[in-house]
Amino acid sequence: SFTMNMYLFVYDLMQFCGHSWIFTNMIIRFMTFGKDSLADTFHSIGLVMRLCQLLSVLEILHILIGIDKSRLLPRFLQMTERIIVLFVVINSQEEVQGKYVVCVLFFLWNILDVVRYTYNMLARMGLYYLPLTWLNFSLCIPFYPLSVLAEGFAICVSLPYFESFGTYSIKLPFPFTFSIYFPYVLKMYLLVLFAGMCFIIQNLFSERMAHLGTGNIKNKRS
Repeated sequence: SFTMNMYLFVYDLMQFCGHSWIFTNMIIRFMTFGKDSLADTFHSIGLVMRLCQLLSVLEILHILIGIDKSRLLPRFLQMTERIIVLFVVINSQEEVQGKYVVCVLFFLWNILDVVRYTYNMLARMGLYYLPLTWLNFSLCIPFYPLSVLAEGFAICVSLPYFESFGTYSIKLPFPFTFSIYFPYVLKMYLLVLFAGMCFIIQNLFSERMAHLGTGNIKNKRS
């Protein structure tokens, strides 16, 4: 309906503004302060990044109620991995926040999202530009695996701090005889992360074929 379409347009616009602000801020800070800006990335833009990622949870609701025709599982996996890395790994360990990998990760996430939300906004209005369509369904093919590698590296960097501080590790009292050692949980999650990456990459290729196949290109040109 028109109302739902306008709601989705406003949602995409909000996400576009947030991610554009983050991306522009990162570029300006790097051009102004050079390498010194990399270590301060999280403290400068972390709040807006967290707000944007929390807002992205609505996309799962959009799919569930049927106003967004995207596939649920790939979108859920992509959203979950960002939430875990951003809120559980980076946000909980101040020592990790100053690592260069955080800047790299934020850059990869935002360049993908700026393109995606730009494409979505125009699509809500029935506007399809072939260069933007090609960029939206092609840029993610190399950039998404790179972002997963950066996420995995951020988790590996955080492991010594989780081991030293015991963050999220739980030792259950008597009569229970087992404990949850969080670094082991993160190591197991690394396997899930890279297994999910293979599934999502396959989905990205199928989406690219569906939108950029010869027949679809001709239709959009006409």
